[in-house]
Parts: sequence; structure tokens; C-alpha cells
Amino acid sequence: MHKQFDQLQASHLYCDKCRRSMPVRQRLLLILPDGELYDYLCQGCGNSVGSKSDRGPAGPFAKGVLRRPL
Repeated sequence: MHKQFDQLQASHLYCDKCRRSMPVRQRLLLILPDGELYDYLCQGCGNSVGSKSDRGPAGPFAKGVLRRPL
């Protein structure tokens, strides 16, 4: 089967504080050995409204990418 989407990113999520769907900002929380963990923040009040984890090589800390000089 052909993959249509590799990753999805939310643009609006429901905020309990604002009591409606609000635009969100994605913030990187943690860089883990097996991926990255993101938090979605409401742009209206700054409340955390969701999270997302990306599996796979984690940015510059991926195995074999960043090495200590000899």
C-alpha cells in the first residue's frame, strides 16, 4: 500500500479554557532515543491542549549523526 501522509500536524484543537476550537502552536518537549515528543499549546490562552510523538530518528541526536571528536 502506498503511504499518502508521512506526518500530520494539527493547526486547530479544542481548548477547554477558551471553550472553542483554537489555533495551536507546536512546542518540542523532549528528544528521546526513539523519537521526539511535542506539546500543542492554545495560541489564545497558552493552555496545553494535546501532545504528539514522532517515532524515528530524533533530529541531531539520532544514532550516528552527532559524534564526539576523537
